Amino acid sequence: MPSLPRPAHGPGSRYTARAATTRPRPARHTDVAALTRILTDRDMWLARMLHEHRVLTTHQIAHLAYTSPRSAQRRLRSLHRNSVLDSFRPLTQTGSAPEHYTLGPAGAALLAAHAGCDLAHLGWRPSHTGRIAYSPSLGHDLGVNELLTHLAAQARTTPDTGLTVWLSERSCARRWGDIVRPDAYAQWRGGDHVLPFFLEYDTGSQPLSRVEAKLAGYAAFSTSTNTRPALLIHSRTHSRDQAIRRRLATPARELGLNIASSSADFTTSTPQGPWWSPLQPGDTRRTTLTNLAARWPHLGPAAGLEPTDADTPLTLPVPPLPPPPGNDA
Repeated sequence: MPSLPRPAHGPGSRYTARAATTRPRPARHTDVAALTRILTDRDMWLARMLHEHRVLTTHQIAHLAYTSPRSAQRRLRSLHRNSVLDSFRPLTQTGSAPEHYTLGPAGAALLAAHAGCDLAHLGWRPSHTGRIAYSPSLGHDLGVNELLTHLAAQARTTPDTGLTVWLSERSCARRWGDIVRPDAYAQWRGGDHVLPFFLEYDTGSQPLSRVEAKLAGYAAFSTSTNTRPALLIHSRTHSRDQAIRRRLATPARELGLNIASSSADFTTSTPQGPWWSPLQPGDTRRTTLTNLAARWPHLGPAAGLEPTDADTPLTLPVPPLPPPPGNDA
């Protein structure tokens, strides 16, 4: 698999991954049962989030769950010392990268215990963090998580906004992989409007013909499930966004898909803002996610989100934000 191109800035930029942290960790085996005395509901939520989304940076975790980066760092160090989390810091050409957190051995054991399964069923291996650190898709995965972290965190400052659902690429593949394989599925809420959408996070590594070929799958999904989520395509540059729009405008219209696109040149830290341009004929001026939901009132959530008897605590969607704080710091 060829390496993905690195952006000039932002998630995944100029990374030469080197696994591992130099933080000391006790040599003794962590008593998983003893962790119940120190772990909060937020800690357990974070372990589930890292199992779902593989890797989150200190900044992303702080944005989602803590009042300040400093309080996040203190708690994350404690969780790392107890092997609930593992981490690595990629090498950058300039400056320093934030710590990147993954699920640690004790965290994996805790999740397996909650689900009543063993680590093999969980899919966790001792090489888990190293495989993520050296993965050619690291920049792509961080970009997806960065975009959706900003959307999810809106609910912390603005009532009735934010993500109500956020599924990873792996969860999407488990539910709908025989039809579509998006990079994520989410539901944005803005007041009384809800925008269910699949996300394609375009790094520029695929030819436009392959991007176009994916549209048939999304059309088949709407037909076979009788549900109509939107499709949001996010590119790293405005020029790539324009090339995608020119290529997809006609097939999107012929297939009856609701597609909007944007790029990192616009969205930055406010991807919910007026940066998304619909592909449909007519008004293609950039608008907000909430306005897209109002413009497309016939959209509906994707099928297959309701819990079934086949679900376990590991396959149910993880809330995008942690539970309300109790005694959490």
